[in-house]
Amino acid sequence: MTKTIFIAGSGGIGEAAALLLREWSDDGLAIILGDINEGSLAKAKDFVTSGSSRTTAVETVLMPREGESEEMREAFERADVLLDCSPGGQAPRMAGYAKGFGMHYANLTEYVAETDAIIELARDAETGFILQTGLAPGFINVQAMALYREFVSKFENENVERVAMKVGALTAHAHEPHYYGFTWSPIGVATEYVKDSRVIRDFKIAERPALSSRETIVIGARTYEADLTSGGAADLPDFFAGKARELDYKTLRYPGHYDWVESIVETLPKNESLPDRLQELMMQAIPSVEDDLVVVHASVDGFDSIGRRRMLEKAYFVEPLEINGKQLRAIQTTTAGPLCQSAMMLLTGKYKGVVLQSQIEPADFMRGRFVADIYR
Repeated sequence: MTKTIFIAGSGGIGEAAALLLREWSDDGLAIILGDINEGSLAKAKDFVTSGSSRTTAVETVLMPREGESEEMREAFERADVLLDCSPGGQAPRMAGYAKGFGMHYANLTEYVAETDAIIELARDAETGFILQTGLAPGFINVQAMALYREFVSKFENENVERVAMKVGALTAHAHEPHYYGFTWSPIGVATEYVKDSRVIRDFKIAERPALSSRETIVIGARTYEADLTSGGAADLPDFFAGKARELDYKTLRYPGHYDWVESIVETLPKNESLPDRLQELMMQAIPSVEDDLVVVHASVDGFDSIGRRRMLEKAYFVEPLEINGKQLRAIQTTTAGPLCQSAMMLLTGKYKGVVLQSQIEPADFMRGRFVADIYR
């Protein structure tokens, strides 16, 4: 029986998800792309289907900015899963459609208020709602959970000293003074630089200002700097409260970047316009770059049952990927891959109600093709 996946949003992540699903899934899958922009829909469909021998159907649906159209309702009635690649502020609306039309649902947004609203909405849902299942939040959280489970099994201690999650959407080359290039949403970057980060300190959940806890780390013989940013920890602070002395999520950058950012932030008024103003000034100085690199590092350290300090860690370096002659940037595959894997998990029917990152079975998730063939 054909299963249908509706992808809301046909931008870079939406078209990457559609391409991965079409090229890597077994037969018996249909894809519907929805967007508010007709031109974006046509471009995404052509990108996904041109030059491919796969016969998986790809339809497009023009979505109104508000409310529902008859075409959209008809598509929702046929769909089994809604993958939400729309802007984060739209997530509660999309989740409402998923519940109302009996679809499974998975999203990417790191926004706290929107996530809380969806959790409340989906508590009694008959279908599964996997939230925050991209790169960060998403893959990095499942990888941290996998390391923690391994630590407990190996070293027989459920309490650990630190759980550290680090991700950098970087460029292959970097130039002064900013040592950076935009590979994804500039407003997303600016926002995570100024909003507080949820952490654990002394076994308790706390909030700390972004860019307030810098460290230097060597990964794969290359030196990076890392600092607190918002959103990437997902629900792991709730899971690890009382279990980890420290937990945090930090964004990786090349050395010198954060000093440059802080030199700008300190000149700006600290009000609601701060993310927009920071974005504006960063975009004047920083180029957008296609040749990207995603660096992922997770670690868990603590003491074993006889008091020896132990650490488990895992790192990945993900470069752009070519699929059937189509080039996908690293930020596209590392974000869309976990989302697609979540769709496959939802289609098994094992998931019902809200599924947070700490509740995903790491082994099932990490072994799935949409994760294993990207994070190698």
